[in-house]
Amino acid sequence: MAHILIIDDDLAILELIKESLSKDGHLVTAYQNPADVDRKALHRCELILLDIMMPGTDGLSFCKQIRCMVDCPIIFLTAKTMESDILFGLNIGADDYITKPFSVKELRARVSAHLRREKREKHNALHFGNNVLLDLSAMKLYIADQAAPLTKGEYAICEFLARHSGQVFTREQIYEAVFGLDGTSDNSTIATHIMNIRSKLESLGIQPITTVWGIGYKWEGTEQH
Repeated sequence: MAHILIIDDDLAILELIKESLSKDGHLVTAYQNPADVDRKALHRCELILLDIMMPGTDGLSFCKQIRCMVDCPIIFLTAKTMESDILFGLNIGADDYITKPFSVKELRARVSAHLRREKREKHNALHFGNNVLLDLSAMKLYIADQAAPLTKGEYAICEFLARHSGQVFTREQIYEAVFGLDGTSDNSTIATHIMNIRSKLESLGIQPITTVWGIGYKWEGTEQH
């Protein structure tokens, strides 16, 4: 079973897709308008089917807005056959496209193929709770859809601790893992980095790094998905 999001302004197509994929055991959420989508819940999606031609926010614009927030496959549903439109969609983050009209058999096969591939490949993001995302490819930490203003070193510390959520590390261990044994500064700089990280993240409403007195630090307080 997978969590699948469908957005298409054509109600008949929306209901057909939802019914077909639900029969395969998937949990399907459907919307006719991208504006109705709860972006804080996007991290739960394991695949997104997105119509290109919609009034208001079209599929291409919505894809650009959410690509940094989700790590799942995005498949465009499009009546367009122009190569330039297809290439543009793939360049902004879509993984595939299905041209309307399509058969239910083709749709189900394409969805299954992408879900199988996702299970084989390493994910490029870490999700915590409803609104915290670490984009491992872009090396950015997002709270909701807002990027935290972290330096490269600060982000690296967050990623290291987040990858080992709940585990306690000393300053020395963090310094060695993040900066390497040949770093130009000693591990006491970790305390300063942690202080700066906390200040920046607290201003955005989260505080995931906890001090374990006498030992070191750990990432906690938000549930990973």
